[in-house]
Amino acid sequence: MPRPVVVLGFFAWAAVKYLGVRTWIVVLIALFGFWLSQTFLAPAIESGTRNGVTVINGQHI
Repeated sequence: MPRPVVVLGFFAWAAVKYLGVRTWIVVLIALFGFWLSQTFLAPAIESGTRNGVTVINGQHI
């Protein structure tokens, strides 16, 4: 199973390549993610993401 960062990197590349999203927007969003990971919201975001993935994966079983 690929790591989430690889999957997100692929989607970022595809957005730049095929949707015309500008590279600086992708970089800005990535930097915002790094900044956000150092705040008090990081545990809530991680928990919500894990729960969302569990719900989605549970539907495919």
